[in-house]
Amino acid sequence: MGLFTVALAGAGAVGAFFAAPVFLAGVGFTSAGIAAGSYAAGMMSAAAVANGGAVAAGSTVAVLQAAGAAGLPAAAAAGAAGVGATVGWITAALV
Repeated sequence: MGLFTVALAGAGAVGAFFAAPVFLAGVGFTSAGIAAGSYAAGMMSAAAVANGGAVAAGSTVAVLQAAGAAGLPAAAAAGAAGVGATVGWITAALV
């Protein structure tokens, strides 16, 4: 593995680590709750309709909102970094 590949994989890991919370806020999972009119609000509405009016604990919407409010747990942050590193490695292989 060359230096270029290592550099892109590292940049991908760091970028994804810092981009994940920004992405969550961007789609509406904020520290103040789900933003009105956002993609997250649509997800919450659909989940509530499917569950008889409430969002189930442990559902995708609930987990994403918890991450948006309190930040990503270490395992999720590591997972995001791993995905970013993989994207960087694939990019290096394609260049």
